[in-house]
Amino acid sequence: MAAVNTPHAVAKFLVPDVIFGVGVLSEVGQAARRQGAVHVLVVSDPEVGEAGWTGEVLGHLAEAGVSAQLWDDVTPNPKDHEVTAGCAAYLDGGCDVLVAVGGGSCIDTAKAIAVLATQAGNGGAVTAGGIAGYAGVGKVQGPLPPTVMVPTTGGSGSDVSQFCVVTDTARRLKITIGARALVPDISVTDPRTLTTVPHDITAYTAIDALSHAIESYLSLAASFLTDTHALTAMRGVCEHLLPALDRPGDLQPREGLARASLQAGLAFSNALLGATHAISHQLGGLTDLPHGLLNAILLPHVMEFNASVATGRMAEVADAMGLRTGLMTPPEAADAAIQTVRAFAGKAGLPTTLREIGIQYAQLNQVARGALRDAYIVTNPRPVGEADVRAICQAAW
Repeated sequence: MAAVNTPHAVAKFLVPDVIFGVGVLSEVGQAARRQGAVHVLVVSDPEVGEAGWTGEVLGHLAEAGVSAQLWDDVTPNPKDHEVTAGCAAYLDGGCDVLVAVGGGSCIDTAKAIAVLATQAGNGGAVTAGGIAGYAGVGKVQGPLPPTVMVPTTGGSGSDVSQFCVVTDTARRLKITIGARALVPDISVTDPRTLTTVPHDITAYTAIDALSHAIESYLSLAASFLTDTHALTAMRGVCEHLLPALDRPGDLQPREGLARASLQAGLAFSNALLGATHAISHQLGGLTDLPHGLLNAILLPHVMEFNASVATGRMAEVADAMGLRTGLMTPPEAADAAIQTVRAFAGKAGLPTTLREIGIQYAQLNQVARGALRDAYIVTNPRPVGEADVRAICQAAW
């Protein structure tokens, strides 16, 4: 099959107000005030609090004259019942703005809280698992409560995206919610926050950013506006991840990862993603395993599946990753990109098969069925059927 994957002829690009740089955490208070904040709900988790970042944000809010209450019951792969509890805290506290401090789980939870809070404000009942009713694209109508997002890991990109992902605990799967209204009002990225991220989470989240960059570049909805950010993000992750793991206290590579995460987020928010994420969402909902880890295992297998229709674009991925492709044919360069992604996860010390992380072979059929319902399956460059998903999972197992 010929390589036919090309950027979309129509380009759309939606972004929040972005504040990026070392020390910009001090601007969070004024950012909240610009959104009309009087009393904000700060959404975080205990680990971010122990690292000191939640307290610093609370201090800057107080300095700006903004009252705040902390709700820090978020867990990795946020659950529907956590969203319901957070919404209750927001409504009971009379809050008017949401400030998320943490990784993608905290940011996605804050977005989902905003959705349910709007439902309640419009007279709807907020019940456990109610967020699942918004799964898919375009079901959320704005305006939502204002949001200020402070990412503390270098990977999710949720601080600039129009998506959030929540675990439906009853069905044990992750739902993706997409809507223009979910784009945060302000994203505040201070690379200092990445210096306290543990080794394993640094690797997971950075390869998550790499998967965002590669999948958005190969997406059927890619455009010249998203391509620039995707290619730069690939280059950034490949340049900075291993130095960040080797020198955890060194700010420079952490800043590089923060920049790559931001640009990958801008790319995938507007170009969407592909089969890697559609499959990993099912595995994550089933097992509660780290999202970035699942992507690291699945990505090279999905790239192999897509290579027949995206050879030229994948050769450009190889160039962006710093490979010397001048004497290679496009298929050779595409294969080099696949092998580099596969080796990269190994160099970062991550498992490379699904069986190593406890996935049971018998679970793959359920995963294959569920992946076809994920919002990101439609922009994968090659059409994907249930048998295709099963084959990808079996190769990764």
